[in-house]
Amino acid sequence: MQKSTTVPEFYKEISQLIPEPVQKEIGHFNLFKTEDLFRAGKAKGMPYNRRAYYKISLILGRNRAEYADKVIDIEHNALLFATPLIPYNYEPLDDQQSGVFCIFSEDFLTQDNSGVKLKDLPVFKPGGTPVFTLDQAQIEETRHIFDKMFREINSDYAYKYDLLRNYVIELIHFGQKLQPATSLFTETNAYKRVSSLFIELLERQFPIEPPHQKLNFRSAKDFADQLSIHVNYLNKVLKEITGKTTTELITDRIIKESKILLKHTDWNVSEIAYSLGFEEASHFNNLFKKHTSLSPRAFRV
Repeated sequence: MQKSTTVPEFYKEISQLIPEPVQKEIGHFNLFKTEDLFRAGKAKGMPYNRRAYYKISLILGRNRAEYADKVIDIEHNALLFATPLIPYNYEPLDDQQSGVFCIFSEDFLTQDNSGVKLKDLPVFKPGGTPVFTLDQAQIEETRHIFDKMFREINSDYAYKYDLLRNYVIELIHFGQKLQPATSLFTETNAYKRVSSLFIELLERQFPIEPPHQKLNFRSAKDFADQLSIHVNYLNKVLKEITGKTTTELITDRIIKESKILLKHTDWNVSEIAYSLGFEEASHFNNLFKKHTSLSPRAFRV
């Protein structure tokens, strides 16, 4: 079994380049620029072992990350999450290396006794996705979070480590959002999550207020496209969770809203039909009568 690299050993290796670690009572946290270590010859690869700290790295340059069960080639830019639970080897493949990373102990991030367990978070789970390729907009967003860390760690603000904890959590959530939504949940929970997202997307379109407002998502395909899933999968999920198809749920909500508009506004039927996504008032009339046994005008009386 490989020997662990402890936090003190890590600091001993690069002691000429960095300040002393933060005080023990708040756990361990520190921040580094990759190019500083690389120029000093301290980043020519990291041995394949376990480390006693968590690490989040913005990697700018060609690299290779080797884990027990996978090899990940990083061609340009990536966000890497490392955990003491999973040994890995990190090897730069050229001299054009830049970026930034932070290291922290678990007790640094659990000062509030919230019960958060880092090993249970998707980006740190064994078998999860530890490396994410970034586009330019995502690089800028990640840099912005690290920039806030650098400003804060060098400040004399009394509560700066509370802020730094928040920035670490922000990075973790940023990484988790880069994963497909369903990969963050078991299959059962993934179904519940997709169903919840669908309901949220449906409900955010209401209430309809000005008569010229129109529904953005009207069909099952509209919702599936917005959620980046296949329409058949959306139907399967909703049928499993609610017992109804996507179209049935959309129709139920439209009928509910049409009743509200008919009873509590003075809009004419054509205006209501248009706002609910019907190009022809006759289509709205037929649907409403099918589900209520009354015409819109008769319901309004």
